[in-house]
Amino acid sequence: MLTEKLTPAQVEQYNRDGYIILKDFCSPAEIDKLYSTALDDNAMRNNALDLNDQSGKKTRLSLWFTPGNDVFGYLTRSEKVVGTVKQLMGGDAPVCHFHSKLMQKEPKVGGAWEWHQDYGYWYKNQFMFPDELISIMVALTEANKQNGCLLVIKGSHKLGRVNHGFAGEQVGADMVMVDNALKTMDIVYVEIEPGDALVFHSNLLHRSEANLSDRPRWSVISCYNLQSNLAYNETSTSYKVPVDIVPDEAILEWEPESLSNADFLKKENDPALKPTGWEN
Repeated sequence: MLTEKLTPAQVEQYNRDGYIILKDFCSPAEIDKLYSTALDDNAMRNNALDLNDQSGKKTRLSLWFTPGNDVFGYLTRSEKVVGTVKQLMGGDAPVCHFHSKLMQKEPKVGGAWEWHQDYGYWYKNQFMFPDELISIMVALTEANKQNGCLLVIKGSHKLGRVNHGFAGEQVGADMVMVDNALKTMDIVYVEIEPGDALVFHSNLLHRSEANLSDRPRWSVISCYNLQSNLAYNETSTSYKVPVDIVPDEAILEWEPESLSNADFLKKENDPALKPTGWEN
């Protein structure tokens, strides 16, 4: 049995706002190990994708599906992560790991992410229930307005799925609805420190600015799905395989393997990036 990690007030806040921020979710030692692995593991670098924003600036990400016995696998399989997302999604079905991605927004050149909902992407994977999808972002470096931190529209998950089209190489939300949301709801800059976590609903509208600072902004985002939530256009199977949970101390104390065996996403295999006709 997973122990409950959040207070009733935190669960209420997530349901009301579509997100919660968890300070000091990972220790400095855990972040040091994760960040150094991200910098040094060739598998991350060799499997990074560049996605252009509308101005042509690039944001790099490395995305993989099955959580392994590497340090990122230990994080995504840890009791504190799985217990947190399970408590927020509820239900009786087991928690499955859909994918994780290392976001690499480099100084001066790191591009923006346009306004979008994650379910705006995952709708093309034909997941049925957006309430059964959730993401947790752990900051590996400081995130602030200067280096392109995340912006969220508080409570926007209650809009349901907004239509999405293409914005550069990214999938972007219908700006008429985004502008309406911005007139109606508060915008929040998610300025966080290394080790802090942001947990957010798959329909929360969010974006980030380009990184024009001298400092990088790196984070790892893990996305989870309840096994009861079927996807009818998804070739990977991780989204329906229950997570093999490990104790939190695995992140620091267990011997990690390389990420070289991970099943990384190739850009041409992402259904969200393929036109279907309705984006127009």
